[in-house]
Amino acid sequence: MKQLKQGLRGLAHGALVSSLLAVLPAWAVDPFVLRDIRVEGLQRVEPGTVFGSLPFRIGETYNDDKGASAIRALFGLGLFSDVRLQVSGDELVVIVEERPSVADVSFSGISEFDNETLRKAMREVGLSEGRPFDRGLADRAEQELKRQYINKSLYAVQVVTTVTPMERNRVNVNFSVVEGDIAKIKDIRIVGNQAYSESTLRGLFDLDTGGWMSWYTKSDRYTRAKLNADIESLRSYYLSRGYLEFRIDSTQVAISPDKSEITITINVSEGKRFVVSSLRLAGDYLGREDEFRKLIRFDAGEPYNSVHVADTIKAFTDHFGEFGYAFARVDAVPDIDRDNGRVAFVLQADPSRRAYVRRINIEGNLRTRDEVIRREFRQFESAWYDSDRIKLSRDRVDRLGFFTEVRIDTQEVPNAPDQVDLNIKVVEKPTGNVSVGFGYSQSEKLALLAGIQQENVFGSGNYLGLNVNTSSYNRQIVLSSVDPYFTQDGVSRSLDIYYKTTRPLLAQGGDYSLVTPGASVRFGVPFTETDTVYFGVGVESTRIKAGTQLPVAYQEYADVFGTSSTSVPFTIGWTRDKRDSALVPTDGRYQRFNSELGLAGDTRYVKANYQIQQYWPLNRQFTLAVNGEVGWGKGLGGRPFPLFKNFYGGGLGSVRGFDQGTLGGTSTLVDDASKTVYIGGSKSVVLNTELLMPFPGAGNDRTLRLFGFVDVGNVYTDDQKLSLSDLRASAGIGVSWISPIGPLRFALAKPIRKKAGDKMQAIQFQIGTSF
Repeated sequence: MKQLKQGLRGLAHGALVSSLLAVLPAWAVDPFVLRDIRVEGLQRVEPGTVFGSLPFRIGETYNDDKGASAIRALFGLGLFSDVRLQVSGDELVVIVEERPSVADVSFSGISEFDNETLRKAMREVGLSEGRPFDRGLADRAEQELKRQYINKSLYAVQVVTTVTPMERNRVNVNFSVVEGDIAKIKDIRIVGNQAYSESTLRGLFDLDTGGWMSWYTKSDRYTRAKLNADIESLRSYYLSRGYLEFRIDSTQVAISPDKSEITITINVSEGKRFVVSSLRLAGDYLGREDEFRKLIRFDAGEPYNSVHVADTIKAFTDHFGEFGYAFARVDAVPDIDRDNGRVAFVLQADPSRRAYVRRINIEGNLRTRDEVIRREFRQFESAWYDSDRIKLSRDRVDRLGFFTEVRIDTQEVPNAPDQVDLNIKVVEKPTGNVSVGFGYSQSEKLALLAGIQQENVFGSGNYLGLNVNTSSYNRQIVLSSVDPYFTQDGVSRSLDIYYKTTRPLLAQGGDYSLVTPGASVRFGVPFTETDTVYFGVGVESTRIKAGTQLPVAYQEYADVFGTSSTSVPFTIGWTRDKRDSALVPTDGRYQRFNSELGLAGDTRYVKANYQIQQYWPLNRQFTLAVNGEVGWGKGLGGRPFPLFKNFYGGGLGSVRGFDQGTLGGTSTLVDDASKTVYIGGSKSVVLNTELLMPFPGAGNDRTLRLFGFVDVGNVYTDDQKLSLSDLRASAGIGVSWISPIGPLRFALAKPIRKKAGDKMQAIQFQIGTSF
């Protein structure tokens, strides 16, 4: 018997195996025809896996080269720690030693992470239950574990890996971790700045040396990603203020010997401040130079601003795209006069060739149906490429809310220079939600909230939800369904079935209530890409359930119209939302109009309200926000406006500093004429102005913000006229926090215009409210 190879234990790379074989001519065998192949040493691996990897079969000629290739192929499987080939006559014996498999991966001494997060990180490097194990894999896993801790500024972490052999050639792998203390930023230095102070530049950074809110913001924990983002903010600050040749010379991050403190030093060269001396167009502009000139975002005589230049290039490229030129190229070529600090720009354009879209391909929608995505597209197949329509299509798909990522890539079609394919890639997110929680406000006290919602039922894009609220003053159960494409033209349909028990907010309490079961249907018609008009009709019954401290006004209404009344409200509404964020807006406008017409049933009335919100970003940290709302109601056919449709004012969402729901009309009680309760009114006016700013110590964190405010407003009854002299006003400060259990707002307000008898409430807070 001749041995071709023995003792190549632990070699994982075929190239190294080949090199060793090349220097072992004494083991060479003469070529022969294989009569049989046997495999020895298998425990878990199937024999077919080995035979399938061999580059020869029975009946073929075997030689040394094929033997070397077989060894490389078997080691390449990653399943074996040793592979040997033995030749006996015209038989070949493949002897393998399997790598042990991982029985369990465990961690000890961890507090910064949960086990599942670290197990996921281990799986990404190949270490998980059932996978083959070797020491190299354990080393990679250990380095990955340390990297996870370093990302949390725990540079002093120590990891000890223990591998325990088990029966059936298995091992348990345990990582014992000593986390150590968090390394915090001791100092951030910017060297080379002259035009702006170091404190001004450091104010641009999210990273800082810490403050009393660092436990929340974690801004004093260094990460490379955060530092890179801050450096880009610094570069953008200079480039947008005329410093065309600004550069970052170097960045040094030094850590103390005990790995507890970090010092960051950034060296910069500002260069000269440049002013744009002139600009001109060059190249082919499709004979539309005047149209393109209107898109220029900067002008001669202004300081150089990289943002304006980039916006101009993008506007030019997008405008070319509107005419089908998908491959247009626009360059802003500078001609720098360093002696005089001036720069001239030539906007060089090459539209290249016009193209049309051959196909639109969708990837990543494992659950959502293709049609749900395609019906949002405004760019069609076999139509000319249009960048505006493609961007609009992408935004519409993103606004569905079904995906964490939406990306559209343009791909040239081989051998067809005038065609492109659009590949839309989406990453789906879970759209079902089961929630159990609570809300709290001083007025409504504790409210238990429960709900189940599915925003994408069976991948159809439809919404189905059931919500329950157990508030002291507003108890309700609502079943809702929304079909966003009830018709192919994009008309939506909403169905609601509800049962509500409400009790208007009183000064002295009381246990009477209004019980309102009902149902409604509403259709939304998209008139433009940003405007939707809603039409609907409903039917509801409202019963005044008698109890203690029933207002006289409700008793008088019941005496005339009965304790129970049925109404058939027709609704008309309109919305337009151009805010940059629905949760934490800093720019844009939101408008909403809703109206009800009670033209059938026991009630006759009209009710309407209009709301507008406007946000202006004063700079990166400060935002000015204004919210205005007007409500109006009127009884029709000689009937009064139904009391249970009244508006209420005061408190959060209205005029802060006044007790919740206490602005407007009043009524005495049936059982105690000496007491007064608040019943709202048929007309309402509210104007809120807020200046939002960073919370002290929280840096640029937008989830926790401080705001100052001024509120003006009031609620008027049917027999009152809108009068500026009756308006109430307040001012104060507050805190807005996007907490894990929902938006929370806390306000400290002082009335600056009030009337005798008004009820005040200086401190107000609520979970689950907005502006």
